[in-house]
Amino acid sequence: MTDALRKLDDTYSETAIDDEIVLMSLRSGDFFSLQGTARSIWLLIDGSRTRANIVAALAAEYGVEPGAIAPDLDAFVAELQGVGVLAGG
Repeated sequence: MTDALRKLDDTYSETAIDDEIVLMSLRSGDFFSLQGTARSIWLLIDGSRTRANIVAALAAEYGVEPGAIAPDLDAFVAELQGVGVLAGG
């Protein structure tokens, strides 16, 4: 995964409610409640950051080793790619 992760803007709808982002895939109709780390990841996906950049940013934000974050990031990205709202990586 060396390409920048990017949101496919025409494939989802999102609404921020307090510290949560509610995301709906327009293709599948699936809803996602993004809170905590998931919210942080979503906000970091801006079309310019690679997986490695996001892992580094999260490690710094949460004060943990990058290796502890990478598997969760990969699972989150794979799920959102699976419903068609993310590309790249």
